[in-house]
Amino acid sequence: MSGNKVNAKHTFTVNGQAYHYYPIAAAQATEQGGVDRLPVSIKILLENLLRHHGNDTDNQAAIDALISSRGHASSKEINYQPARVLMQDFTGVPAIVDLAAMRDALVKQGRDPQKVNPLAKVDLVIDHSVNVDKFANSSAFEENVAIEMARNDERYAFLKWGQQNFQNFSVVPPGTGICHQVNLEYLAKVAWTETNENECVVYPDTLVGTDSHTTMINGLGVLGWGVGGIEAEAVMLGQPISMQIPDVVGFELTGKLAEGITATDLVLQVVQMLRQHGVVGKFVEFYGAGLAHLPLADRATIANMAPEYGATCGFFPVDQQTLDYLALTNRDQQTIALVESYCKLQGLWRDETTVTPNFSETLTLDMSTVEPNLAGPGRPQDRVPMRQLKTATDDFIALNGKGAQQSTAFPLNTGADDQALHHGDLVIAAITSCTNTSNPAVMLAAGLLAKKAIAKGLVTKPWVKTSLAPGSRVVTDYLQATGLQQSLDTLGFNLVGYGCTTCIGNSGPLPVEVQECIVENDLIVCAALSGNRNFEGRIHPLVKASWLASPPLVVAYALAGTTRIDLTQEPITTSPDGEKVYLKDIWPSNAEITECLKSVSHQMFEQRYSAVFDGDPIWQAIEAGKQANYAFSEQSTYIQLPPFFEPEYRDNNSNIVNAPILVMLGDSVTTDHISPAGAIAKDSAAADYLRSNGVSEADFNSYGSRRGNHQVMMRGTFANIRIRNEMTPEREGSYTHLQGQSTPLFIYDAAMTYQQEKRASVVIAGKEYGTGSSRDWAAKGTLLLGVKAVIAESFERIHRSNLAGMGVLPLQFMPGEDRKTLQLTGNESFDILGLDKKMQANQTLNAVIHYSSGEQRNIQLRSRLDTAVEVEYYRAGGVLTYVLNRMAAER
Repeated sequence: MSGNKVNAKHTFTVNGQAYHYYPIAAAQATEQGGVDRLPVSIKILLENLLRHHGNDTDNQAAIDALISSRGHASSKEINYQPARVLMQDFTGVPAIVDLAAMRDALVKQGRDPQKVNPLAKVDLVIDHSVNVDKFANSSAFEENVAIEMARNDERYAFLKWGQQNFQNFSVVPPGTGICHQVNLEYLAKVAWTETNENECVVYPDTLVGTDSHTTMINGLGVLGWGVGGIEAEAVMLGQPISMQIPDVVGFELTGKLAEGITATDLVLQVVQMLRQHGVVGKFVEFYGAGLAHLPLADRATIANMAPEYGATCGFFPVDQQTLDYLALTNRDQQTIALVESYCKLQGLWRDETTVTPNFSETLTLDMSTVEPNLAGPGRPQDRVPMRQLKTATDDFIALNGKGAQQSTAFPLNTGADDQALHHGDLVIAAITSCTNTSNPAVMLAAGLLAKKAIAKGLVTKPWVKTSLAPGSRVVTDYLQATGLQQSLDTLGFNLVGYGCTTCIGNSGPLPVEVQECIVENDLIVCAALSGNRNFEGRIHPLVKASWLASPPLVVAYALAGTTRIDLTQEPITTSPDGEKVYLKDIWPSNAEITECLKSVSHQMFEQRYSAVFDGDPIWQAIEAGKQANYAFSEQSTYIQLPPFFEPEYRDNNSNIVNAPILVMLGDSVTTDHISPAGAIAKDSAAADYLRSNGVSEADFNSYGSRRGNHQVMMRGTFANIRIRNEMTPEREGSYTHLQGQSTPLFIYDAAMTYQQEKRASVVIAGKEYGTGSSRDWAAKGTLLLGVKAVIAESFERIHRSNLAGMGVLPLQFMPGEDRKTLQLTGNESFDILGLDKKMQANQTLNAVIHYSSGEQRNIQLRSRLDTAVEVEYYRAGGVLTYVLNRMAAER
């Protein structure tokens, strides 16, 4: 088909409005099946290539390869250009800091700083900075907002400066909602339009986001996934995403959920199935008759957790459910009509007549078989049926050496004789995160359960910290309209903020008496949250077991006060009149939920999103400069000019020689372990830095809030309190030792010692290195610590890409070799050879291990620079310097 003009525009009309588009059908393949039976997600990529065909980022060979793939992976690279970028403030602030630093670098070169602007549409939603400091009272929301604004005024002033000075960049102020839910309810268009030379061109809405749960938008038929901040910055600056054609795994859904089963129960089973099957780096596309019984909000719940099952995305094609949701959320009628016409015209529409696409492989789930589920205690893919939670908790307690104390009561210092903690007790119950708060059915179910519990005189246990952090203000509207917010308030689930709280570790402090009891008795206590992440140490430093659950189950376990209970057989608690109350006694019926759903109206969405970018008076009063260059201050402990454009970070064309091992890690090390996240520990390198700059411990704030300061972030890299460096097995946390020595010291201090010696270092790791959230500082901090290469058994997708994008070389052990077979102790050093201008993608490199005994061993390592573009980024010292070099070269 080479030579065909496949990128010619065609025209159609909707309600008298003319639209131009690039027909996918024009790119018919020669082999049987053509484009008709391509997965819809692949058709969207194909349209992207057709639309950009002819410029220097696409070529006919890539189009041919994509059509020929028929849902199967290919090593052929394609260059994909999403329509827009979505950011949250934790990951967005450093991206905007980097753009400001690029402007600063251009000024130093005597060039116009205003050349640096996002070329793709960028929306940043401030949603990750609210902490649950205040809870279980009617003023919790107002108090938490006031604390948030006071803690983050400098960061927010910086973001406001960005909004005023960068073109194509919008900020949704704090207290509005979670980025993924704002995206789902307002920002996404499904069919994107762009007017050029009086022609309105329509194409699929696509995006990448700096949060791994960007995938939620795939529930709306919008192709999107999470990338690191580095890759997002490249897209912002007009660079394509270079990617290999993925496998597309088909997931067939049949039947419908039984009475009393929630979307959360379903998604936890889907997560387990797909994680066990193995879909890392693959697209998952859902199909089957069951989609007719799966509301859009349920689809979004499943799509949200694609990072948990390991897929790049979990995609649902557009159908009538999509149109109904667009109408509910107050999208205008022309947009809805355009979505229907365009998707049907392009073969992107799903209905009962749709022929099953070609997939690389398929799975099937009959939704009628799903039972009530939780997941934990430390991984979202570890599903535990509710009926087995008591046993799972007991097993975890025993595994941690506390089995003999399972029934021991440890009194709380509250003055009440009957208040005590036990192993397995619940200390946090949080309705939180984008995963479920976007779903009215499960939120209303939580409110109904609370109402029924109150009618029986039940209360939450006093040692449980309760909170409600919805993903949008519309949730509050329908909970208030049904009167269910009052019921939740009565049980302590008062509104604490509109943002991502407990799910990312912003759970705030526990009551003093609870904290003291846990610490003094080394208790294994638990959290229940309606979120998507429960990695060890993430939810709260003192909580060792965290269970993902539906919002109504979160309320139920708060009433029980423990996870050592089988709610299918045992009573939750006893009412004041002595009645044993079981879960079935207060669980809402589907009919009750359906009746409450009638209260959710498009007027709610119209009102809440009419002034979404305005913010409250506090935000409006923030002063931000209008100068083209940001005035970085050396005294600031929040925003600092990063060193990424200094000469030592701008060239990677020489071998790595005599590099010691900085850290040696095991399997499934997450970006939570690597990247600075959560509270800043008082006995950490970052704390030492803040104290030296006059910051009191009360004002340390979180690592996330200080992501714009590389001095804090590099000190917090590998500083998770639960990280286990195999070089210092006797202690957890941010410790290592220097090569040839045994004295533990902070990883940061060791890194600085090696840098003073002008020695690059390496990190050694096991399987699935870098799982979890798309934290750019997991790569940036690694770079600034002087690490030139990470050698692992395997990598998770986003972190591998981030390392390459920051100029850190991701390397993979050859099959059959790892840190154990090579007998690494941490006292070795590495030479990595072949790092010259002849490097290619996925190249096998020679390396030499120098052992402390004087022995040497030659091995081979596979470069995980997976595309030619990544090789170019690496050579330049990272994507930022690559783009800056191109800008500097322009006349």
